Amino acid sequence: MGMIYITRKEHFSASHKLFNEGWTDEENEAVFGKCANPNGHGHNYQVYVTIKGEPDKETGFLVNLKIISAIINEFVIDGVDHKNLNEDVDFLQGRLPTTENVVKGIWDQLHPEINKLNCTLHCVKLQETDNNYAEYYG
Repeated sequence: MGMIYITRKEHFSASHKLFNEGWTDEENEAVFGKCANPNGHGHNYQVYVTIKGEPDKETGFLVNLKIISAIINEFVIDGVDHKNLNEDVDFLQGRLPTTENVVKGIWDQLHPEINKLNCTLHCVKLQETDNNYAEYYG
């Protein structure tokens, strides 16, 4: 059998504000629009974690997805759900919480844990809205 790719989806709700402290309010408004709202705004995010590898001959599983779900929840969801991404999330400190930066931060949290298993982290996709998502492949 060849390489198998399988994806687990999880979700969280969080707020953030896109605002560059070195810019004026007008510059922030011009670049970030309503995302620069002084009080922030929120999203219901969807996280898709894709792993790859060879399925186990006895179970047929690449990895039991309950294990992947537990890793995603422990190392990502528990730290971001119902949080302010600008202020409350250790792995995002010093980063503007754009979709691009958040998806990379999630990868950085998951990669070492998933690499302990008999598979490889292939991709993390973070969907911020119905129309916007980012994918990161390390």
